[in-house]
Amino acid sequence: MANMMKCINPFSITSYMGAAYFCDRDEETKELAGALSNGRNVTLVSPRRVGKTGLIHHFFQRLKPNEVQCFYVDLYSTSNLHEFTQLFAQEVLTKRITPFSEQVWAEITHFFGALRPVFGTDPITGMPQCTIDIQPQREEWTMQQIFAYLENSSTPCYVAFDEFQTIAEYADVKMEALLRTHIQQLHNVHFIFSGSKKHIMTEMFSSAKRPLYRITQMMHIDVIDEQAYYSFAAKHLSAHGQSLDADTFHDLYTLVDGYTWNIQSLLNRLYQSGVDRINHNSVLLTINQILQEEMPSYQMICRLITERQLQVLRAVAKEGVVKEPGSSVFLQKHRLGAYSTVRSAIQNLLEKELLYQKDDGTYVVYEKFFALWLKEH
Repeated sequence: MANMMKCINPFSITSYMGAAYFCDRDEETKELAGALSNGRNVTLVSPRRVGKTGLIHHFFQRLKPNEVQCFYVDLYSTSNLHEFTQLFAQEVLTKRITPFSEQVWAEITHFFGALRPVFGTDPITGMPQCTIDIQPQREEWTMQQIFAYLENSSTPCYVAFDEFQTIAEYADVKMEALLRTHIQQLHNVHFIFSGSKKHIMTEMFSSAKRPLYRITQMMHIDVIDEQAYYSFAAKHLSAHGQSLDADTFHDLYTLVDGYTWNIQSLLNRLYQSGVDRINHNSVLLTINQILQEEMPSYQMICRLITERQLQVLRAVAKEGVVKEPGSSVFLQKHRLGAYSTVRSAIQNLLEKELLYQKDDGTYVVYEKFFALWLKEH
């Protein structure tokens, strides 16, 4: 067995751990840098678990704090303007007081005095924290103050709104129109609008009927190149006393369609195992372990959709990629019946993010481990 001394697992599945543990994305990082440094906002789109959030953090870390200020806001948990503004304000103000200084404290107190900033310490991380009291019906004014504060910064500010498609579901405000009003007046603040629901993000920024039409550069990211990923994986495993040949990695990479999170999950466990020589059997054992752990979740999903939707989902999983779901060959092979009902099932599965339609129009099961489980059940 390989040397099992305690060390950091280089294959993170939860957070960005720094450039040393980040694979490739050199061209994408350069593209982001080129756009924002030249005043172009970016709409960043990719399927879930391909790595767009990691790319944002990697890009931000490469920038010098004394030259650019960076703010990352994950909107996934928000459902209205108040929550958006509270989260945005907390990210901006907490970043500004880290590290804490009397000068920054005075600056924030002066600028946001009417909002009563409260300074404290995060009970989990121990880091300085700053929140402001946002009064009902004052959210729009508060947002305006935050943007004004960033606009007056001595250095450019980059703001990344992740899972940006969430704002389309706000019922209390026309959020896209409100943001456009502020964004078009800013010169010192530039944005990354990142999202995983391709059809919503594309509609937001590419439809002439929407307020954010053509205000950004569209940027789609795909899976990491297999050879680049293999070099990254082999290097870190070798440093741990483990070997992984290119053919075995190809099998691993292909089984999950190159999706970053799924590859990281497998490599994380293979690294933990300490096995000297990782082979195809090692990969299959690790996948089976994951599928056994996730079985209750997968069974729950199957119970929450209709029988026809489950039939279609299984059929797509077994095919891997479906180009023409309305073809007689596909329908007859999987005994799916009339295409009218299959088409309705596909639409529902897309909305539930159980199926995903790729840029070439083909359909795949969105979650790659779930697809592997469906093939066998």
